[in-house]
Amino acid sequence: MTFWTKIAGFILRNRYLVLFVIALITAFLVSQMKYMRFSYTEANLLPQDHEANLQYDKFLEIFGEEGNLVILGVKDSTIFTPKKFNAWNKLVKDFDSLSQVDFTVSVSNVKQLKADRKKRKFVVEPLFNKDPQTKEEIAEIKDLLFNKLPFYNNLLYNDAGTLQTAIYINKDIVNTIERRDFIVNHLIPSVEKFEKENNLHVRISGMPYIRTVNSQNIIDEMGIFVFGALLITAIIFFFFFRSFRATFITLLVVGIGVVWAFGFIGLFRYEITVLSALIPPLIIVIGVPNAVFLINKYQQEIKKHGNQAKSLQRVISKIGNATLMTNITTASGFATFVFVKSQLLREFGILASVNIISIFILALLIIPIIYSFMALPEKKHLNHLEKKWMSNVVSWMEKMVKKQRIYIYITTVIVIILSMIGLFQIRVSGSLIEDMPKSMDFYKDIKFFEKEFGGIMPLEILIDTKKEKGVMKLSTLKKMEKLIETIETFPELSKPISVTNLVKYSKQAYYKGNPKYYQLPTSQEKGYIFAYTKNSNSNAGMLNNFVDSTGRYARITTFMKDIGTDKMDIIQDRLQAVINKQFPGDRYEVSMTGKALVFLKGTNYLIKNLVISLSLAIVLISIFMAWMFRSPQMILISLIPNMLPLLITAGLMGFFDIPIKPSTILVFSIAFGISVDDTIHFLAKYRQELLANNWKIKPAVYSALRETGVSMFYTSIVLFFGFLVFTISNFGGTIALGGLVSVTLLLAMVSNLLLLPSLLLSFERKIANQRVLKETNFKILPPKEDK
Repeated sequence: MTFWTKIAGFILRNRYLVLFVIALITAFLVSQMKYMRFSYTEANLLPQDHEANLQYDKFLEIFGEEGNLVILGVKDSTIFTPKKFNAWNKLVKDFDSLSQVDFTVSVSNVKQLKADRKKRKFVVEPLFNKDPQTKEEIAEIKDLLFNKLPFYNNLLYNDAGTLQTAIYINKDIVNTIERRDFIVNHLIPSVEKFEKENNLHVRISGMPYIRTVNSQNIIDEMGIFVFGALLITAIIFFFFFRSFRATFITLLVVGIGVVWAFGFIGLFRYEITVLSALIPPLIIVIGVPNAVFLINKYQQEIKKHGNQAKSLQRVISKIGNATLMTNITTASGFATFVFVKSQLLREFGILASVNIISIFILALLIIPIIYSFMALPEKKHLNHLEKKWMSNVVSWMEKMVKKQRIYIYITTVIVIILSMIGLFQIRVSGSLIEDMPKSMDFYKDIKFFEKEFGGIMPLEILIDTKKEKGVMKLSTLKKMEKLIETIETFPELSKPISVTNLVKYSKQAYYKGNPKYYQLPTSQEKGYIFAYTKNSNSNAGMLNNFVDSTGRYARITTFMKDIGTDKMDIIQDRLQAVINKQFPGDRYEVSMTGKALVFLKGTNYLIKNLVISLSLAIVLISIFMAWMFRSPQMILISLIPNMLPLLITAGLMGFFDIPIKPSTILVFSIAFGISVDDTIHFLAKYRQELLANNWKIKPAVYSALRETGVSMFYTSIVLFFGFLVFTISNFGGTIALGGLVSVTLLLAMVSNLLLLPSLLLSFERKIANQRVLKETNFKILPPKEDK
């Protein structure tokens, strides 16, 4: 008696105990679902000890959270009428009074810097002391703001007449659920009320707002994906099997699998991110093929001899072994992410691999046990095994493999050449907002702020002068100004904000507010102006945002448009050249950082790790094939049909300009892990047929093709449409992931049903002889038990 026969006997003899244990585990995992929480931070794709992360952490330590800015914008000339202008100012004052808001910068609270000649110090005065009541008063305020205060240009207004308000959220709540409460319960309702009362369209943006709205989209889509995957797989499953109970049993298995998936997320205390949100629907799509193989085998056995007990025992002992191997290889494909240093990918890999093994165990236990309580399938439920159209498809494949192998090889070579051409056209892209739903209002608002103010993703330059009060040296300020001038030459970056703006504003104030003096002071002027600054603490608060308390560190803040890694690399190189020239390494230490830059660097890091994880997956599969067949040729023959679809997918990405980015980077590992399943099913059956046909390869290949062709076709169609569900997403990356994996798996099916058997026949003299088969450890029941 073999191991799998013993397993089958145990499962069927202890049906109630097995179901009770499954119920207990399910109840436990349901109790863990309360620990699920959604991520309130951006995805950090880099390991903690990466240089980019260390630089960013240093910046946060000195200046605190930089992603706490929410911006409101209005581009409408009617805003400069008394009613609307005062309503706009009141809206901002209401936000300013909330505990979740640190401070706001708006027309309502803008300050003018003035020089008090008698006391030799600077003082700040409000732009206006009372709400303007006439258009003339507003015109005066507008003229002063737009024409006399260049310090606020691109901060509160732009030359096109667009007004902007900056709301700085309390840094302590930026990465917590309180941020979501503020955005959802205060910010959005207040803005909507203002819009309705004043007939104005207010644009909202800033990373806290984007992250909140984006997280809500992920939550909403998670439910849609689960429901969509269940619905589409159920429809396809019923179309093939024409059995309500087979469909119900399959849905029960994957339904429990989804509950377990959510339970594991809670059990491991992982946050739900744009990647981990894919796990539950992924489990449905991967779980259904297990059910296809198990139920198909059960119905084949019933049709053959009509003995239910023997059929169920053979379902477990025969298909259990092959499906275990296929699920292990699929899980291995995902598990390779565990070796990547990125926490986001590591968590995804752990969850996916654990849940894939879980769904296999659930299918292997639940399907035979439930069928054991039911009556035998009726004849109409077995008719699908003899579908004429399916037989024709299998006959066509057999004919191609038998007589048209040369055309299969020619087509393969042509496809490889075309794919290589496409492969070299692939571009790399990394952006915090590139994959966000382009039809949503918040994405349109992002584009609005990019056009009007130059972007919303902060890019920070941290300058360490290595001396206390080193920032306020005129030589340092001039070096910063040179760097700022370079930044202003890039249309992809906004006008920078730094301490130099404040110093220039101080000179303007010293010269009675004349805008033409908005420039850095000369060496002679510096003494007078800085003397005023020392006697004044009126601008100390403003200074704290740009210089640390010791005067050693300064920051230059600019905002990026939605640009990819290629453009950013060019910008970074040019800025670095200016930094190297202006800031000698022995006296200064300058670093570029910010969430957007860390994300871009994370994309490049992921691509390197993709090669590692995919290579590791290939090595694992090769080891498994070597153990299974003890033949070097078989390793090559089994890998070629699975590498070809990946190459075609890469080529398609190049031709259709689908970039390599964090979302599409998973395509290759997911597709490879799943497509190998078909190879294992085919080769397992092929080896079994070799034994039955006295090691004659040709009849073994044709028998394996006829036997496994139907199940491989069914599972591939289920997988194709299952992954296609992801294309209904609002996220560009998820759409690309779903579409590319679907196409890759369809190509993998064709490759495994045409190219794989062709290679086996072409290399028949060099592979799989009786000696090799006798030496192998891969046990399969002798064919005589199949009679």
